[in-house]
Amino acid sequence: MSGYDENNDKPKKRTELSIGEDLSTISLEELEERICLLEAEISRIRAEIAAKHSSRASAENLFKS
Repeated sequence: MSGYDENNDKPKKRTELSIGEDLSTISLEELEERICLLEAEISRIRAEIAAKHSSRASAENLFKS
């Protein structure tokens, strides 16, 4: 959510993303920052998927023995 920092005249940076949001009013710098945030989130999700696959494989091997 955008707004102003009471201690500073600069606008606050948004950390929350809304899928499908109108991007026409967002600065080029913020759009690039959003891409970085989304890529980091994709990496985090992929790591969690890999961990769950590993856990599932371990559990399946335990019950096969």
